[in-house]
Amino acid sequence: MTAIAIPLPEDIEAVRNGLVKFARAEVLPRHATHRGLFKNPRRLYREDGRLGDEALALVREVRMAASKAGFYTMCVPESLGGAGLGMLAYYACWQELFRTCGPANWLMLYAISHWAFGPSRVLEAVTPRARDEILEPMMAGEKSMCFGLSEPGAGSDAARLQTQAVYDGEIWRINGRKIWTTNSPVADYCIIFARTESAEDPQAGTAKQSGISAFLVPTDAAGFHVERIIRMFGSIGGDEAELRLEDISVQPWQLVGTLHQGFQTALHGVSIGRIYNAARAVGYGRWALEIALEHAKTRETFGKPIAEHQGVSFPLAESAMELHGAHLMGLNAAQLLDQGGLAIKELSMAKAYSVEIGVRAVDRAMQVHGAMGFTNEMNLTEAWHALRAVNVADGTNEILRRTIAQRLLKGDTAL
Repeated sequence: MTAIAIPLPEDIEAVRNGLVKFARAEVLPRHATHRGLFKNPRRLYREDGRLGDEALALVREVRMAASKAGFYTMCVPESLGGAGLGMLAYYACWQELFRTCGPANWLMLYAISHWAFGPSRVLEAVTPRARDEILEPMMAGEKSMCFGLSEPGAGSDAARLQTQAVYDGEIWRINGRKIWTTNSPVADYCIIFARTESAEDPQAGTAKQSGISAFLVPTDAAGFHVERIIRMFGSIGGDEAELRLEDISVQPWQLVGTLHQGFQTALHGVSIGRIYNAARAVGYGRWALEIALEHAKTRETFGKPIAEHQGVSFPLAESAMELHGAHLMGLNAAQLLDQGGLAIKELSMAKAYSVEIGVRAVDRAMQVHGAMGFTNEMNLTEAWHALRAVNVADGTNEILRRTIAQRLLKGDTAL
């Protein structure tokens, strides 16, 4: 049974169904077997806040199993050795994974290559040597990466970044700082975006967007420092960090794409991130709505199920309406991208709306459960934390509204 009139293509539907089976075979059992680890943050994280070795081994197992099964690289471009399924498959599959697994079974985050953690279109223009030495083990799920774009003074306005890469005729040397770099505490590589200048072109790094280049750097390189783990919502650990980059030596073969044109690479990543977060919000929202509906049908007050009280049923109906709208917006934006369009307005609308209504859906589910909604065992607060954070990630809702307004004022009024 579906509420979507236009079905997914058969190949995408088959992959989505296969991913659900994969999650039930490879993700859910690992969480059940290692429940003591996942329920105890002091075991899960090291003293400095990084994921511990036991958890990282499970992450790697899921990545490698997903790669072997063909799911991990299914949306990676064919030119890199992936299946090249595109953004509609990416959206549909992530949305179903989040709905199926919920926030507790978070190893499912590694069933599909996340654009900031592993291979994607972002790495389509790596050099042959980088493809052999770096991309190949990432495609196999053995290694992971992180995405070094945001800086302390350059968040929403990423083009203002100040990290510098200077070429001396033989190598590049990178100096600067990065922040909110997801997966950087445990990643093997980092794609670093920096202003580039050389003796031949000393003014290149002064241009706002055209003077930015991307480099793929090992995180164990001399001068690459994880200065601190950023802990959020009271957690004792985290996967975000602030980085200090001190005179890192980078060879020309580590350049990703065209020199001075790396900002376009960054925008590719951000676009994929917006599709991902829109799918995440709808998936978690649907998961929360479904458990709230089950609870409402069985929980009784004043002699009848609470589902019969409009104060309970009407908010859930509101969530259903909003999630349905967000789902359609996400599917549409993904298809526009697959057709070769930029979908700037539509993608901004889908991401902003989805993450806002996702938080509301989880919050309403918490309210329906009463005090139980706040307990660790329900995992609703974990979903709320995740979705509250992505109201900022990959473009704040305010920045996205600014983008939408700019497109409308330029004449892009098609709705």
